[in-house]
Amino acid sequence: MMEKTPKIGALAVVVHDAQVLLVQRSKQPDAGLWGFPGGHVEWGETVMQAAQRELREETSIIAEPLHYLDNLDLLRQDAQGAVQSHYLLVGVACQYRAGVPLAGDDALDARWYPIDQIRRGDLPMSDRVINLLETALRRV
Repeated sequence: MMEKTPKIGALAVVVHDAQVLLVQRSKQPDAGLWGFPGGHVEWGETVMQAAQRELREETSIIAEPLHYLDNLDLLRQDAQGAVQSHYLLVGVACQYRAGVPLAGDDALDARWYPIDQIRRGDLPMSDRVINLLETALRRV
């Protein structure tokens, strides 16, 4: 039986020229939805390093991690209420340095979106994308 411990995920939040970088996920959870690039924090890696690495792997974008934004608890349960997965997602503000979005790793697509479009909510997005984006914008 798998040991039941929460997993840590890093999310890279990159805002540049009034746009935000998002990826379309190819895998569950949230397959097909748009969200921040990110993934598991690997053993011996800081959350900041993981955000930078996952960003590069999923989008080819190079950015410098600046500071933590927020922690998001993500618990998924089955119909009976049993916890199926448990993640602590850590949002990291990253400063764009170079690159053009190119989907890689487990991203179907990667592109810049105008902040106003994200605020309108007319894109199929993962929960809390807008909230985390607003947190990032307040910290700029």
